Amino acid sequence: MFSFSSILTLISYIHSFITIIFQNLKKWWSDITLQTRLMAMTTLMVSLLMSSLTFWTLTNIQQETRLIDNRFGKDLSLLLAVNITPILEAKNYLQLQQFIEHFYLSTSSIRYILVFNAQGQIYYSIPFSAETAINLFSLSEYHCLRNENYYFSNTPIVKTPNHLQEEIIDIIIPLTKETKLLGILNIGINSNPTITTSSQLTRDVSIAVFVSIWLMVILGAAFNAFTITKPIRELLTGVKNIASGDFHQRINLPFGGELGALIFNFNEMAERLEKYEQQNVEKLTSEKAKLETLVSTIADGAILLDKDLRIILVNRTAIENFGWEGKDIAGSIIVDYLPEDINQQLFPVLNDIVRKNFLEQSLCETQEICIKLQKNYKKTFRVLLTTVLDHKYSILKGIAITIQDRTEEVELNEVKNQFISNVSHELRTPLFNIRSFLETLYEYHESLDNIQKLEFLAIANKETERLTRLVNDVLDLSRLESDQEYPLQAIDLVSAIEQTIRTYQLSAKDKKIDLYIDIEQNLPCVLGNYNLILQILANLIGNSLKFTHSDGIIVLRTYRINNSTGEISLPSLKIQKVRVEICDTGIGISKKNQERIFARFLRIENYVHTLEGTGLGLSIVKNIIQKHNSEIHLYSELKNGSCFFFDLIIAKDI
Repeated sequence: MFSFSSILTLISYIHSFITIIFQNLKKWWSDITLQTRLMAMTTLMVSLLMSSLTFWTLTNIQQETRLIDNRFGKDLSLLLAVNITPILEAKNYLQLQQFIEHFYLSTSSIRYILVFNAQGQIYYSIPFSAETAINLFSLSEYHCLRNENYYFSNTPIVKTPNHLQEEIIDIIIPLTKETKLLGILNIGINSNPTITTSSQLTRDVSIAVFVSIWLMVILGAAFNAFTITKPIRELLTGVKNIASGDFHQRINLPFGGELGALIFNFNEMAERLEKYEQQNVEKLTSEKAKLETLVSTIADGAILLDKDLRIILVNRTAIENFGWEGKDIAGSIIVDYLPEDINQQLFPVLNDIVRKNFLEQSLCETQEICIKLQKNYKKTFRVLLTTVLDHKYSILKGIAITIQDRTEEVELNEVKNQFISNVSHELRTPLFNIRSFLETLYEYHESLDNIQKLEFLAIANKETERLTRLVNDVLDLSRLESDQEYPLQAIDLVSAIEQTIRTYQLSAKDKKIDLYIDIEQNLPCVLGNYNLILQILANLIGNSLKFTHSDGIIVLRTYRINNSTGEISLPSLKIQKVRVEICDTGIGISKKNQERIFARFLRIENYVHTLEGTGLGLSIVKNIIQKHNSEIHLYSELKNGSCFFFDLIIAKDI
């Protein structure tokens, strides 16, 4: 037995299931258009009406056929009753059997014949035996006739027996002679096959009519869809596509008449619009190419955005500045491709420009911002944002962005400031010393002896020479960076090296630094300017002494190099060179600074004035070596020393 709660749960599930089915049916019905609903209802009513009429007509025909069959059975049974009544009255049972058997065999429509006496006992039965007949048939009808005194009339009783699994007309006729009941005749006659199948036929025909009407409607709708609705839908789709700018739309349907003319005119119109679009596109493409060519020649980065901040045009400089090589960024929102540092500073300005366009009438304006990148690499950009307006309606159409890379300018300015700081410090020190000693001589000359006076004057003279060297460095760099030509001639490189070594030998000894030279024997003369070569060697050895600690080593080495190991300035000639190397065991230079060490005014100690110098030495060296058609090279490891080297062309090879 189920519990009450389980029954309630089952009822709830059934209710939910029915609700879901009802909702789905309701949704399905609501999705059907009104036209389709009306057509379906009309088809249903017509099909039901035609099926009902067909069913009614066939039923009437079946009833008429059944009546005719019943009359035939009555007539046949009356004929047999008239013939066997005298035989039965004479009690000639053998003749009765023979006659009934002959009548049964000669009439194919008779299924069986039974003869009962007045007490309901079987005289004779064919084709069944008496025992089988007793089991299959009963004379309840016969007793009913006796109770109603129906046997006084010779009217047969016609009925359809249910004890046989066949369509049989069962006829019972009382056999009387002058109101005396002699017996009962029971004849079973096979029904007309037409009547047997007519019921099924009526049902099948009615269903066939119903289905045929629906089939005709469906076929008609399909025909209508393919012949009328389809081309109309194709035309509608074509019009929508053309309205959206797709002028390649064509309708290829084999229709004649007015519909065919309409399709032809539509295709012709689409073809004309496509040609017109192609002409406009070619013209716009040509103008765009001109604009892109013009923009690409601009040294500054240029980006053109639409009102939704999507990229329309970008030149090569901007692509290189932001690392957009190989990326398809046209049509993309600019903030998706800019670095985070730039977005944080640029996006609020762009957003403010777009917001102003919607809130108030736009005016052509230009805004300038400075953006500094500090994360991955240091860069400084000057960004100009100019609004592009529709002059007729003053509506924002886009924003033009001009990007100027001011990194080099800013770095140069920083280097300039550093140089001014360095020079100021370097100039202030000797000037301060000169002033101090001269003031001492001036104020206390009476109390000083001659030795002290000479010492103060020597120090002042030394500081004056130092000040002169500083000024000469600046003048030398300015002169070297100009277009002034310096005559090159055969010089004795060994002599220049020995002169430089003698100059710095005492300084090296004071700092306890070993200064060595390694000169290849029979070194030939090189092509150069003797004074400039002395300046190169002095700067490089001076730097090595400055940045090498006590007990360090400095080596100046010169040797000839072959074409396979040296750089060749003139590829068509086999030129031999002399390589000059200055190596030390000093503090070394980091890889980051190695790329910047030859810049003007740069000092590696970064604003810490622990060492003397303006930061111009290596820049002067680089310019002098370039005047000699060569390049300065550097190999260095931090805390392990540095090695500078350059090549000079042998004089006899020119």
